[in-house]
Amino acid sequence: MISNSKRFLSFAVALSAFAAFPFQDAAAEQDYSKVEIQTIPLARSVSMLIGAGGNIGVSAGKDGIFMIDDQFAPLTPKIKTAIKKISSEPIRFVLNTHWHFDHTGGNENLGKTGVTIVAHDNVRKTMSIDQALKAFNMTVPASPAVALPVITFNDSATFHLNGETISIQHVPPAHTDGDSIVHFEEANIIHTGDTFFNGIYPFIDVEHGGSIDGMIKAADITLKLANDQTQIIPGHGPLASKKDLARFRDMLITARTAIKAAAQGGKSVEEVIAAEPLKELNAEWGDGFLKPASFITIVMNAI
Repeated sequence: MISNSKRFLSFAVALSAFAAFPFQDAAAEQDYSKVEIQTIPLARSVSMLIGAGGNIGVSAGKDGIFMIDDQFAPLTPKIKTAIKKISSEPIRFVLNTHWHFDHTGGNENLGKTGVTIVAHDNVRKTMSIDQALKAFNMTVPASPAVALPVITFNDSATFHLNGETISIQHVPPAHTDGDSIVHFEEANIIHTGDTFFNGIYPFIDVEHGGSIDGMIKAADITLKLANDQTQIIPGHGPLASKKDLARFRDMLITARTAIKAAAQGGKSVEEVIAAEPLKELNAEWGDGFLKPASFITIVMNAI
């Protein structure tokens, strides 16, 4: 039997596999020494960091460092080194876009150094107790107190740092029930968290409030904030544009319609998978960590 810790790591690796960090065996899965943090300067004070796990957003300037998500605990030293190359100012805040450990794994390390962790109310609630993720047959243990958000919000929050108005908006349940999108207004950059997986089928955490309908709504909310010049940092995948997000939204709508049609008459998940309702989408979207059969299963549980 595979231990919960191994399942935890395997899922973490799965989430990061498409971020240029594939693993071939159990030993390699644990070798974070091979991860390189890539820094992409975007506009004004804002950069995007790619490593293993959710994409990181960074605003750096005289007011200090504002981070969005922090990947896995073993990567904290590498992430801090990458940020030091951007600015010597201290990390002051980290905003968690949702509770998943490939976005919050560095919380404990950062919290111990006095960094203020911020998130939606539901993120703290979820991280405070053990959580089941039945889709991956695993249990995620409660986070230690130092890793929990110390500032939480209900609908929205705003930071004024480094010449940026940083608007944080909680969206209705989409990927989870605690999703936030972050808008750097002057830089015209949006970080979507895992409400947007660029170029691949997304994982939707149905057990924690997620649904395909909510993912579509979150995409619509973000699209209204964006224009043709907006740079969009997705939760996973490469830097994106408004057109990329619109294509993702349209894929979700098409997938929902096709899966619902294939499921008519009370067909089982296995029957729907056999009908291949996503065959027209798979060439573009089906090569991520979540294969078509798994995505169909999730959508069947989320509609």
